[in-house]
Amino acid sequence: MAGEMSFTRVLIANRGEIARRIQRGCRKLGLESVAVFSDADRDAPFVAEADHAVCIGGAAPSDSYLNVEAILEAARATGAGAVHPGYGFLSENAGFAAAVEAAGLVFIGPEPDAIARMGSKIEAKAAAEAAGVPVLPGYRGEDQSDARLLQEAEALGTPFLVKASAGGGGRGMRLVSDLGDAPEAIASARAEAQSAFGDPAVFLERYAPRARHVEVQVLGDTHGTVLHLGDRDCSLQRNHQKLIEEAPAADLPEAVRDRMRAAAVRLAQAIGYRSAGTVEYLYDPGRGEYYFLEMNTRLQVEHPVTEAITGIDLVEWQLRIARGEPLALTQGDVQFDGHAIEIRIAAENPAENFHPETGEITLWAPPADVRLDTGVECGSVVGHHYDSMIAKLIVHAPDRTGAIRRAITAIDAFAVGGVGLNLAYQRALLAHPDFAAFRHHTSYLPEMFPGGWTESSADHRDMAFAAMALHLRLVPAGASPWESLGSWRLTAPARQSGAAFYWDTTKDEPIRMYGSGSGLTAIQPDGQTITVESAALTGCRLSGRIDGVPFSRIAYVVRAPSHWRVHLQTPAGMTATDLRTLEDQHLQRATGGSGVADLLSAPMPGAVAEVRVALGDRVKAGDTLVVLEAMKLLQSLPAPVAGVVTEIYCAPGDTVAGHAPLIKLDPEENT
Repeated sequence: MAGEMSFTRVLIANRGEIARRIQRGCRKLGLESVAVFSDADRDAPFVAEADHAVCIGGAAPSDSYLNVEAILEAARATGAGAVHPGYGFLSENAGFAAAVEAAGLVFIGPEPDAIARMGSKIEAKAAAEAAGVPVLPGYRGEDQSDARLLQEAEALGTPFLVKASAGGGGRGMRLVSDLGDAPEAIASARAEAQSAFGDPAVFLERYAPRARHVEVQVLGDTHGTVLHLGDRDCSLQRNHQKLIEEAPAADLPEAVRDRMRAAAVRLAQAIGYRSAGTVEYLYDPGRGEYYFLEMNTRLQVEHPVTEAITGIDLVEWQLRIARGEPLALTQGDVQFDGHAIEIRIAAENPAENFHPETGEITLWAPPADVRLDTGVECGSVVGHHYDSMIAKLIVHAPDRTGAIRRAITAIDAFAVGGVGLNLAYQRALLAHPDFAAFRHHTSYLPEMFPGGWTESSADHRDMAFAAMALHLRLVPAGASPWESLGSWRLTAPARQSGAAFYWDTTKDEPIRMYGSGSGLTAIQPDGQTITVESAALTGCRLSGRIDGVPFSRIAYVVRAPSHWRVHLQTPAGMTATDLRTLEDQHLQRATGGSGVADLLSAPMPGAVAEVRVALGDRVKAGDTLVVLEAMKLLQSLPAPVAGVVTEIYCAPGDTVAGHAPLIKLDPEENT
């Protein structure tokens, strides 16, 4: 692409928060946006906020967001002159970029050749070496025979990694610590690479066990200018997926930082790179050395932290560069201010092996005064078809300590209902002393939580506050309880006014509530008592005085199908407590609860990947009966009891709803 390119309408070939982010960039430059969406995203915010929107297929990504012809047809139908791929999906697909340009449209990203070259890890490392960028020792040859790979593995020595040439996100990667395991590691890495990327090629690379992940943001125009916009650290990862990103990279020798930045610019210049891109490195603090890892030829998920410390709008410059504009700044113009942290917010339950969460968001109350890039709002439905990340929280402060403190404060004020999120887990990472001291690396999570992470439960005072918030929601201060509470208001023991009872859904004994807003007393099942004077629930804030000392907590009270959920700000973060009234408790007992011991049900919506049993099979409790795919993850669903399979309600390929019956068992005691 050379010279000025004219377009006034941009099709965004993506969804969720990144689609909304690109829409903001378009509005800033007076450009119209076109959203393409799947059937599952018909009611999503990014669709409603676009200037034009076109449905391009079914919920499965292959039917919509990966459907090249449907996307190009949408561009033609709406008169879009350019296509922005966002990140994920087709963003690093050289064939897609070439198809966009062949259709006479502008691809908002690098040249297809640059995408293809950097998309091959083997070619990318060769290009890095040619540009004088350090790479890890290893084997990246064309001979992919078992004999050659095993020969090179022996020469390299352990530990080493087998990695897919076309890989990413940890797929097609195997760690080998014993040479005897090398044949199986190579075979399984090849198989996964072929399945995930359509390319079985692998390479070998020395493993740096305590390395950090440091990356450099680059920006190149079509006139030969390439700048770096500083560096980021993304070392806190789970299964090679980033959790928390920050800029600039902390605890990095300035000489090393300067060399990393200069090397990133050299590589981008060597391949004629245009648009925004990221050069990623492994940094070995023990050796004081860095090594080229890969180049991401797209906008990164973590680009907001770079924007925060530089004040440079990366999406705006992607659009300007795509129009042929030269960069209007020099390297000396790029200044760095303070420290920024981004927290990836995902719909998952970290306490249950990061089990994906799906459902309707019934409460969405993010903190004020911080940047939140999100694809959802109250009423949005989080389904199983796409990645679990639904938002990113970005904070900026004068220094790293202040940024950590501000991030924790923001999480503590974030209330969400209907769908579980990983906020409490992210808060635990931010508050961990090893994170503050920067002792972590890419494989450090097991050391941070050796016994695994568990979410802290509400203490007796927080439980009392939650019950008070519910009580005040149902009985506004000053109202007569007899007028307001109906059938579940009971007469209390002698010498006490009427009492209300609230059950924590995990306990058998209730919390008893006496008095009114002027003096409200909660008595826990264990007898602990707390009295709040002038108790009030005003909007989303619970306030009052305890022993004359005022307090104020954020509190949201939301109705669930069989109980109430109270989201309460506590010293340990935002908690969610499920409470039942006496009426709820009676209804629960009358229906016998929701558990069915001999029936395996889907814990969430998903696609059935495998059914591992047949009618008449005898199984043990805990045996895997069904494998369900949801949010790109495979969930093994175990038998709830031992017994014989009597009914199978699903087959591989079926899409099932949450709580749908899957397998019926005749329990062992009956047989």
